[in-house]
Amino acid sequence: MKQRELDLSIATYGAVKDHRYDVVLLPWGATEPHNLHLPYLTDCILSHDIAVDAAQKALALHNTRCMVMPPVTMGSQNPGQRELNFCVHARYETQRAILTDIVSSLHHQGFRRLVIINGHGGNNFKNMIRDLSVDYPDFFIVCGEWFKMAPAGDFFDNPGDHADEIETSAMMYYHPEWVNLEEAGPGIGHNFTISALRQGRVWLPRHWNLVSPDDTGIGNPALSTAEKGRRFAEAVTTAYAEFLHQLAQINRPEDLYD
Repeated sequence: MKQRELDLSIATYGAVKDHRYDVVLLPWGATEPHNLHLPYLTDCILSHDIAVDAAQKALALHNTRCMVMPPVTMGSQNPGQRELNFCVHARYETQRAILTDIVSSLHHQGFRRLVIINGHGGNNFKNMIRDLSVDYPDFFIVCGEWFKMAPAGDFFDNPGDHADEIETSAMMYYHPEWVNLEEAGPGIGHNFTISALRQGRVWLPRHWNLVSPDDTGIGNPALSTAEKGRRFAEAVTTAYAEFLHQLAQINRPEDLYD
């Protein structure tokens, strides 16, 4: 199997034009610091790598062919992050315009199933997808965060929130040359003082410079290993492959319900 037949970042038209694709995968991340030891584009890199592995498994295990789009780097940021050098905040309208143009193009070309593989917790696509479902009622658009496709607690000692043991281990598995744990800060995060906010019963955006004032991380990456990243990535991509196979069988909204 040639990766260039399912990864648009390296694909050629000659490699893809004669294939039928069942599902399109759209990795979506952000441009933001990740503690002191991970790349700014960590969310984009990991969502893309997970998508490619999932596409390969979907084809090998289920004969479901997917195309992975290039990752979108425009992520929504919290207050206190725009002050960090080179951190980019993409407004709702910006993200909506990007997604709308992608959906419009794919729909025009005959594709009817799109899965957003989100790598950035600050992104929220639900209302965008609701709007697009009005304009494209025959287009199934699904979204989810890749790190929720398997129970992190089964693989990690101390999962955190940002640039933590999960993301660091996954990056150590996929791109060990880009990770130096000796440079990492402890990722000490501060919580809300109001219990309803702390427990998630109500919500407002966290001020990142107050939540993580030292290294931008939340969660200690010290226990990260490439082996933990490998085991988690394999569980996540296997779950995605099964889901993609099931989604490929859906042709009408009625097919989604028992």
